[in-house]
Amino acid sequence: MATNVYESPLSSRYASAEMLYLFSPDKKFTTWHRLWIALARAEMKLGLPVTQEQIDEMEAHRDEVNYELAAQKEKELRHDVMAHIHAYGAACPKAMPIIHLGATSCYVGDNTDVILMREGLVLVRNKLVNLIARLSEFADQYKSLPTLGFTHFQPAQLTTVGKRATLWINELLMDLEEVEFRIGTLKLLGSKGTTGTQASFLELFHGDHEKVKELERLIAEEMGFDAVVPVSGQTYSRKMDAGVLSTLSGIAQSAGKFATDFRLLSHLKECEEPFETKQIGSSAMPYKRNPMRSERICSLARYVIADAMNPAYTAYNQWFERTLDDSAGKRISVPEAFLAVDAILNIYLNIASGIQVYDKVIAKHVQEELPFMATENIMMDAVMRGGNRQELHEKIRVHSIAAGKTVKQEGKPNDLIDRIAADPAFGLTREQILENLDASRYIGRCPEQVTEFLSGCVKPVLERYHDDLSSAQAELKV
Repeated sequence: MATNVYESPLSSRYASAEMLYLFSPDKKFTTWHRLWIALARAEMKLGLPVTQEQIDEMEAHRDEVNYELAAQKEKELRHDVMAHIHAYGAACPKAMPIIHLGATSCYVGDNTDVILMREGLVLVRNKLVNLIARLSEFADQYKSLPTLGFTHFQPAQLTTVGKRATLWINELLMDLEEVEFRIGTLKLLGSKGTTGTQASFLELFHGDHEKVKELERLIAEEMGFDAVVPVSGQTYSRKMDAGVLSTLSGIAQSAGKFATDFRLLSHLKECEEPFETKQIGSSAMPYKRNPMRSERICSLARYVIADAMNPAYTAYNQWFERTLDDSAGKRISVPEAFLAVDAILNIYLNIASGIQVYDKVIAKHVQEELPFMATENIMMDAVMRGGNRQELHEKIRVHSIAAGKTVKQEGKPNDLIDRIAADPAFGLTREQILENLDASRYIGRCPEQVTEFLSGCVKPVLERYHDDLSSAQAELKV
């Protein structure tokens, strides 16, 4: 590794090897070769002067890329596609005359971009499914464990640890639907020619429109696509890039929400990330266990959300049939969005596989707030023993304010129960009041909601992707 030139942290620190390969020069240029082969094969089938010998030669050198010659030619020609035509042609001298016949640069550039985005989405989909599986196990395990719910980050009615996890899962299911939609609807550019009119191919086939249409069908079939875009300029609509990155941005949003929640839970000491034996939380404070993995998710998520704006701006600012001001940004924004989301999901998987739950801390926090939440039940018990509901409501209000003052201003434990027990208007002993402090009475349908959600919404997804599920641990590079 060169240490005197910039290297993207997405490559060195974050993204997986499989995603890095997908956006590598090797994958890109060998896909160009595959597209040229598909074009030549289709042209031969449709009667153009392309021979099987030429195609065989191209096939034999399909996975070879002469980077040195390509770089030399690009410096000379200032055109990357022409440079690689010369480089491929040098390895395939018999085929050289027919490589790229009738095509324009976007034939290889745009079609490759679509192929890589679809394959990237498949990788993302598989990681999403595995993440959903891990979180589902967690949700089921803790579906009945009461915990404080928060609105405005202020203690609210109780929920359960597992129910909260279903909120994270539900957003991931929404993301999965988006990913599936993109995979299912992405279309190749096909062979549209310089301004999308297919004039060059119509010329090659002597005005035979059906052969021009069949050419696209054959190319799409060989590259594994059901269809090509119906109409285009020289490029496919840049709204396709914007749509894909919008989907990736959605995943970043979901992951960032989880990570933010988890950072807050870490502060409360209710849950923690996996923490390795020799892991250091702080260079200055040895006792610390910082939620660095969740913080990393938030950082990368923020980048993806911002990055998704690039193709959106490009989409609205394309001039007529083609400009090249999409190129530089596209080379950066699309791969980096995929690499960053890949890293986000790796980290998320790593956390989800080893969440530490501190049930005693959770129970302590619940008991600190439960007296306030139990007041309605306490009031009803007192009414059933002859009390006046309106009078008791006012007394509880007064006692609650006083107890809150004791907690906030004096730093003492919540003494609301003692205050109510000492008030003869309620007619309740402390023991009778404490019967209302069973946290399980205040979690509503949380356990049932978790079970119904997992069986009705999650299980069908996991069954559909059963072959893509893995028990392998998600390891971090650093």
